Amino acid sequence: MSIYEEIKTSTRQFVFEPKIENEEKLRKFSKYLIVGMGGSHEAGDLLKLIKPKLDIKIHSNYGLPPLSIEELKERLIILNSYSGNTEEVLDAYEKALELDLQIIAISIGGKLLEKARKDEIPYIEMEDIKIDGVSIQPRSALILSLKSMLKAIGEEETLKEVGKLAETFHTENFETEGKELAEKLRGYVPVIYASEKNFALAYIWKIKFNENGKIPAFYNVFPELNHNEMNGFDVINTTRPLSEKFYFIFLMDPEDHPKIEKRMKVTCKLYEDRNLKTHNIAISGDNIYHKIFSTLTKVDFATHFTALEYGLESEKIPMIDEFKKLMER
Repeated sequence: MSIYEEIKTSTRQFVFEPKIENEEKLRKFSKYLIVGMGGSHEAGDLLKLIKPKLDIKIHSNYGLPPLSIEELKERLIILNSYSGNTEEVLDAYEKALELDLQIIAISIGGKLLEKARKDEIPYIEMEDIKIDGVSIQPRSALILSLKSMLKAIGEEETLKEVGKLAETFHTENFETEGKELAEKLRGYVPVIYASEKNFALAYIWKIKFNENGKIPAFYNVFPELNHNEMNGFDVINTTRPLSEKFYFIFLMDPEDHPKIEKRMKVTCKLYEDRNLKTHNIAISGDNIYHKIFSTLTKVDFATHFTALEYGLESEKIPMIDEFKKLMER
């Protein structure tokens, strides 16, 4: 199996209807703390993009963030681990339980759901989608995670809107653009730029190039990068060898602030004047949900084909697997 099959069948995830077990023990909150790593935390970033007015903090580390016990008790602690065996999330679970905080666990199984069942904690068991008998990768399960989080915080209307994409969203519409982008990027290191509002998209693009494409990639956001990073690419003869391997991808959103749009266009021109490679990607769609998953499907295809460009398999993550084995010693 490859990431390609996971991309082509990803719309199956829109049909998933999350259910909260032990729901009678779940109190209502207006503030949230999401604990997760990798794809499990990226879904939290998407939730913040969709619902920017919600008070959401994201923690991607061991334990809990340095908030007072009073502040922690004001928040629903959402513990998200696709496999259920992420050690940072399991550590946070124990700390939250110790402090008698309100917890909800989200996973396909593993130790996290074992603990939640044993401790009679509210939990959502995500669908374990398999292709040819093999579970999809956590990074391919963003839709499952997002829908589970929406259920956990009681956003039923938004949950329904995301679910409607099962009928209207077609992954094949983005394959050609993704393949063409991979061909452009061969031999270059992608740098993804977006507005601060669309930080989540830029970050996920970077992660997809790392995990699926198996290449270095970086990201930054406007307007901050105009005050520092761009100056590092003011190319002269002695520094050109440092910059010429980068390819700058601008995620252009017509709903960004007009000043941000202008900053992007001016920055792009300055880079092109210095003979640096640039490419614009339109963030477009019928609504915010379509815009998000259109943009992410493009990068899914682009990173799959990037791996093929270098003779690699997009599915496997050998260095992360090697790291985990070394950590177990």
